[in-house]
Amino acid sequence: MARVRARPETGTLYLDFFYRGKRCREQTALPDTAENRRKVQALLNRVEKEIAQGTFDYAVTFPSSPRSAAFASSNQMQGRSTATATIAGETPLFSAFAEQWFVEMSPQWRKSHRHGVREVLDRNLIPTFGDRALGTITKADVLAFRAEIAQLPGRREKTVGNARINKIMCFLRQILNEAADRYDLKPAFRGIKPLKQKKTDVQPFTLAEVNQILTTIRADYRNYLIVRFFTGMRSGEINGLQWKYVDLKHNLILVRETFTGGELEDDAKTSYSVRDIPMLPNVREAIESQMSIRNSEVPWVFPTRERNPVDANNFANRIWYPLLRYLDLDKRRPYQTRHTAATLMLAAGENPEWVARVLGHANTDMLFRVYSRFVPNLTRQDGRAFAGLVNSHAETAVATTPALQDVDAMDPAALRHALKAALRAREVPGSTPQQPRAKAPQYEAGRGEQPWN
Repeated sequence: MARVRARPETGTLYLDFFYRGKRCREQTALPDTAENRRKVQALLNRVEKEIAQGTFDYAVTFPSSPRSAAFASSNQMQGRSTATATIAGETPLFSAFAEQWFVEMSPQWRKSHRHGVREVLDRNLIPTFGDRALGTITKADVLAFRAEIAQLPGRREKTVGNARINKIMCFLRQILNEAADRYDLKPAFRGIKPLKQKKTDVQPFTLAEVNQILTTIRADYRNYLIVRFFTGMRSGEINGLQWKYVDLKHNLILVRETFTGGELEDDAKTSYSVRDIPMLPNVREAIESQMSIRNSEVPWVFPTRERNPVDANNFANRIWYPLLRYLDLDKRRPYQTRHTAATLMLAAGENPEWVARVLGHANTDMLFRVYSRFVPNLTRQDGRAFAGLVNSHAETAVATTPALQDVDAMDPAALRHALKAALRAREVPGSTPQQPRAKAPQYEAGRGEQPWN
C-alpha cells in the first residue's frame, strides 16, 4: 500500500509505493510537516492514478532516480514482448489487461479496497503473469501459482494462510474470467475451488476484564476504549469519528466515515454500516469528557498527541498488546472489543434485531451464528424450556389421576371419566395414535427362535 513516510534519521519525507511488483522509495528534501505531507501525498496520489491508468513514466516523474533507467529499459523490453505475445496468443498480455480491468472496476470500490487490489496486482499477479498472453494461461499455471504463494512467509504464521491465498486467487479469478468472456477463452479457473479457511474464533472479554482494562489503560486512551467497548464500533469507524457526527441533542453517534490505511473514507464498510448508535450513559460521559478538552481546530473526537486520528497499527502494537501482557490477559486483537459489546448486549437481554442495527449488520444471522454460544438463552440451547414443558406435563398427569383409595367410591360413570382423563394425560402432544400391536409369530421348535414375551 502506498504511503507517505518520514525517515527517522533525517526527518524528511519520502514516497513508498509499488510499481510492477517492486517496492519503490523516492526521497524528498521536505521536512515532515502537515503542509509538506499534503504536498507529497498529492504527488503520490498522481503517481497511483497514472500507474492505474498505465500512463506512469518513472523517468519523467523521478528523473534523478537510479530506478528511472532500469524501468525505461524494462518498458522497451515489455513493448517488444507485447507485440510478440499478442501475435502468438492472439490475446493481450496479462499486465495490460489487468491494468485495464483495474481502471474499469475502480469506481465501484472503496478506496481501501482499491489499495488492497493494487497491492496484490503489483506484488503477486503482474510479476508472475505480466508478460504472459491471456490465452496461454492454463489451469496448471493457476494451480502452480497457488502452490507457490502458499510457501510465502506469513505475518503471524510461518506461511501465508488460506484466507490470504483465497483473496489473491479471487482477484486472479476475476481477471481471467473477465478475459475469458471478452476473448472467448476457456476459463482457466474451471474446477478450482477456494481453500478451506479456519473459522475465526470470537474471544470477547468478560465484564470484569473490561473493567480491569479500563482502570489500567493510559488516561488519554480511557474514553476511547469506553466508546469501543460499549458501542461495538469498528476500528476505522471510531478512529475516523469527527465531532460533526456526535449528536448530543438526540444522544446519538452517527457512523458516516471511516479512517483506514492512513486515509479518511467518505463511506462505511457496507450500506448497513451507515447507522446511528445510541449512547449509553457511560459512553455519553466519555464523549463529554473528550469535549471538555477539545481543540476547536481538530475535527477528531479521539486525536493523538500530534492531532491526528488514532492509527490502528500503532495503537495495537504500542498500547493494546502491552496492556494485555501487563494484565496477564490472553492476546486478542482490538477488534475483540466489538465482539465484547455484542455479547454483553445479548447477555443483558437486548432484542437481537436492535443489537444487529447497532453493530451495522444486515440481519440477525451473524448474531445467532457467532455469539449464541456465549449467550445460551439467545437460541434456547440450554434445554430449560424443554425441561419446563416436560415437567409441567408430568405435574398435570399426576394432578388429573385419582388416588387409589378413591376408586372404590366411584360410580361407573365417574370411573369411566377418570380413566379417560388418565389416558389423555399419558399421551405426548403431537404424537400419532398408537397402532395395534402385531400378533406375535408362533414359536417353532428346533429353529432356535425365542418366543415373544
